[in-house]
Amino acid sequence: MADRSLRGTGLGAKSFEDEAGVEFAARQEVGYDCSRQHHFTLVFSAEAEIPALWECPRCGAESLRSDGQRPEAKEEKAVRTHWDMLRERRSIAELEDLLAERLTLLRAGELGSTAWSRTAPSKKTA
Repeated sequence: MADRSLRGTGLGAKSFEDEAGVEFAARQEVGYDCSRQHHFTLVFSAEAEIPALWECPRCGAESLRSDGQRPEAKEEKAVRTHWDMLRERRSIAELEDLLAERLTLLRAGELGSTAWSRTAPSKKTA
């Protein structure tokens, strides 16, 4: 067992090169303030587009940037209801005609639960 063990280094990816001559990318630190009085900073690339909102790592609430920059207000579309979509396809006069036609069929017994029982073939047993 001892002859198969690795000695001197771990199994992870480790580099033994020094950092001499390495030029790191430009970075910037941005602070965020949580609504529950938590403050934290994040490191971003200098060229990155910095988000105005970030989730607090301690409590999960939305945090705003400390420098006072607020998120852009998005224009929200009004919620379309079934009635709105129906009105896009039909006029009030057409809807009234359809309603009158369906009420006539319902009153005549051609629509509804009674229509199913009349059209179903009856089973006669001897």
